[in-house]
This record gives sequence, C-alpha cells and structure tokens, in this order.
Amino acid sequence: MNEYAPHQQRVVDEKRELDEKLQKLTAFINSEKFAEIVKDEDERGRLVCQEDVMKDYSAILDERIAAF
Repeated sequence: MNEYAPHQQRVVDEKRELDEKLQKLTAFINSEKFAEIVKDEDERGRLVCQEDVMKDYSAILDERIAAF
C-alpha cells in the first residue's frame, strides 16, 4: 500500500467517498424506483446531470492520484 503525504491522502479519501456516493446515485437512477420517487422530470434530469459531473470529478481525482 502506498504511503501518501497528508494532503495526498485527503485526495485519496475524497475519491473513495465520492465513488461510494456515485455508485449509490447510479444505482438509484438505474432502478425502477427512480421515476416513481422523483416524479418531476426536471429534477430527474438534474440528478442525471449531477451523476455526469460526479463521474468527471472522479476522473480528475484519478488523474491527480496517478500523478502522486
């Protein structure tokens, strides 16, 4: 296991937490309950947009970690 400097470890931890949240959001969006629970089409769109941004954010954190 890599030993990271404290500021680097925070980035690693942030990515892990983000990926956990992203996994849960993606599972919710792909579930049958999504449209049932989130009735407003605009809000569903915002959640899908949030998922896309979270994916981009995760990819950026991946690049940062790879550069350590």
